[in-house]
Amino acid sequence: MSAKRKYQDDQVIHLNEGRLDEGREQREDVARIEKGELESPVTPEPAAAETVAERPVPAGTPVEPAVVFPPKKAKRNRKRPLLFALLPVALIAGGYVYVTGGAVMTTDNAYLRARSLSISTDVSGTVAEIDVHNNEVVKKGQVLFRLRPDSFRTALDAAKAQLGTVRNQVLTLKASYQQALAGIAQAKADLPYYQETLQRQKDLLATSTASKAAYDQARHDLVTAQQKVTVAEAQAKAVLAQLGNDPDQPVEQNPFYLQAKSAVEDAQRDYNDSIVKAPFDGVVTNVDALQVGRYLPDSTPAFSLVSQNDLWVEASPKETELTYVRPGQKATITVDTYPGVEWHGKVTSISPASAASFSLLPAQNTSGNWVKVVQRIPMRVSIEDPAGKPPLRAGMSVEVDVETGHARGFPLFLKNLFGGSGKSHG
Repeated sequence: MSAKRKYQDDQVIHLNEGRLDEGREQREDVARIEKGELESPVTPEPAAAETVAERPVPAGTPVEPAVVFPPKKAKRNRKRPLLFALLPVALIAGGYVYVTGGAVMTTDNAYLRARSLSISTDVSGTVAEIDVHNNEVVKKGQVLFRLRPDSFRTALDAAKAQLGTVRNQVLTLKASYQQALAGIAQAKADLPYYQETLQRQKDLLATSTASKAAYDQARHDLVTAQQKVTVAEAQAKAVLAQLGNDPDQPVEQNPFYLQAKSAVEDAQRDYNDSIVKAPFDGVVTNVDALQVGRYLPDSTPAFSLVSQNDLWVEASPKETELTYVRPGQKATITVDTYPGVEWHGKVTSISPASAASFSLLPAQNTSGNWVKVVQRIPMRVSIEDPAGKPPLRAGMSVEVDVETGHARGFPLFLKNLFGGSGKSHG
């Protein structure tokens, strides 16, 4: 075979290999066009296609059929005009939402709080009985635990006995006063007799009929009778003073009787305090800290009682969030434990100082390097519709939305631009 013929065969082989690669690429393009990942390519020029077809191919050489793509159709991109049309609408809508928004102050720095009490007694004693268990729901007046009642019952009986004794003493004083009055009357009744006797002895002494000794005795008897009247009157006053200067005063109003009665009431109260009852509805907790047989000193906490009804939200929003928050504004409360459930309430009070102001060691900067930190102001929000909702527990994390009714409005620079500086000049 001549060199010229060999050269022509090599050219044909290279041409076929190029056509195979080109056919493979065209099939991949077709697949991408069907998936929408590639637009239809430009139709190959007829002259080039004819040139390839007219080239001779040796016999026995595998040839991939040439793929001819359909003519490309012009397709307009409709997304760009749509985006240009939506851009001003989005800007206007965003501006409207910004200007009319901001009427709701939201804070998630809030937690549930409940009325709680450490149960204790005013008397000391040994625990004799525990009538509740841990986390039990109790009602107001329900017995929680009891102290050993023996000593308290004995003290109560002694106080009642003393009250009866005092009552008898008051009655005795009343009788003594009447006796003193009778003694006064008797002493006064003897005075005229002794006065006449003294006068008679005096007349007889003037005529030397009676002796001087008889006259002195008559005068002594008169003085003695007068002293008896004075003593009887003093005794009557003393008894009357013990009767409260009112001899007709009822026994139950006498100061001695009232004193004894108060001792009975104290003993009765101590006896009642030995039986500890729930002061309000709630749930008892940490009951296991109290055991039967333990000596419990007075005012020592036994366990805790947490209310299920007296609940509120204690929130601590930033000072910059309280600009338009006022007591009485409505609030919506959501609890992290119960997604999708809302409670309604209102702002009941706002603290007059920041939370840091009540700390044991408040920040007092004396170095001159003051760093401004946004403070948090405590705020209390009531819960007005707990009925029919899931149970709430103290310490739960909540989110509070307060309806201030004050929209955000235009930015300050726009107000200054169109409405002046915004400051009033007098």
